[in-house]
Amino acid sequence: MAELKKPRRPKGTGSRPKTSGKKIIKKKKGALLKRAVHNPIIEPRLYPWESKATFNPAAFEHKGKVHIVYRAIGDDDSSVLGYAGSDDGYNITDRSPHSIYRRANSREKFDTIVFPIDYISGGGWNGGCEDPRLTLLDNTVYMLYTAFDGWGSLRIALTSIKLQDFENKKWKWKNPVLISPPGEIHKNWVLFPEKINGKFAILHSFYPNVLIDYFDTLEELDGKAKFIKSNNTRPIDPARTWDSWFRGVGPTPIKTELGWLILYHAMDHRNPDRYRMGAMILDANDPTKILYRSASPILEPEEYYENNGYKWGVIYSCGAVAKPARAGGDGTLFVYYGGADKVVGVATIRLADLLADLRKHKATKLKKQMTRI
Repeated sequence: MAELKKPRRPKGTGSRPKTSGKKIIKKKKGALLKRAVHNPIIEPRLYPWESKATFNPAAFEHKGKVHIVYRAIGDDDSSVLGYAGSDDGYNITDRSPHSIYRRANSREKFDTIVFPIDYISGGGWNGGCEDPRLTLLDNTVYMLYTAFDGWGSLRIALTSIKLQDFENKKWKWKNPVLISPPGEIHKNWVLFPEKINGKFAILHSFYPNVLIDYFDTLEELDGKAKFIKSNNTRPIDPARTWDSWFRGVGPTPIKTELGWLILYHAMDHRNPDRYRMGAMILDANDPTKILYRSASPILEPEEYYENNGYKWGVIYSCGAVAKPARAGGDGTLFVYYGGADKVVGVATIRLADLLADLRKHKATKLKKQMTRI
């Protein structure tokens, strides 16, 4: 019998897809944060002061322990602050059953003349203290936060506590001082964790220019005669895509070999319902200069706990901690963030990897053809 030959496969058929002959190049994504598998790490509990939401955490590290202060909303819809601690950066090993800071909702105490404003954040319609930022400097923990009276004032407040009292959970906070002017709306201010050219430095605006005020002492800000004049217009940069609408700085700046690392929140103005997180580097000696800026987001709202809450599509960080290898860590950057205005998550990346990615993308100046919304 003659040998049967295997029939030839017609051209254009088979398991391999037909191509045009051109090489397909996959676009490589930039540096990305990796979420902890057990996120969210902080959720509301059955305490009246944090029964509805726990989110937008600030953080600092001291002697290997990460200290987290988060915003909480309870039964009365006012915002207060709670405390949680972590020994490894991932797992909460210490959490206070009581709020550690609250602000009186008193029109007379903070503003004599107020007018209603159209503002609500995270469901906290009754006002209080929102979105803290922590800075450890000279054995003092400074805290900036958004002070909302529930009616017509949204201002930045400054308070502080001795590190020893903080670690011993003796919540002896200094009386807060309102450092932004009355009758204006301001958010997302940060205090640098070291003096710059011998002075305290507060970053209070990014667009259209980076604005930083310097002080010999923070006592200059008395809440009466001297305030920080800022710019909160948030213009759109049409030259950018995913972060064309800059929303604000996130955590306290972190000093790196390239300069000051800034994490920030932004949106694509054509799709303004999704927050994204980016990174940039400011000059170490003159932080009004942007040196590098990420070409793509390092975190986007994709998980269920970042979309199922009080506000869909929100990731919002007020705290990040770098554990450098030379200090006994593994060179990891821990970023703590709020998801959907309800819970707290943590995401990490090797700091060296993030800096290497940023080094590839020198910053360009903000274009003149800006629009405002």
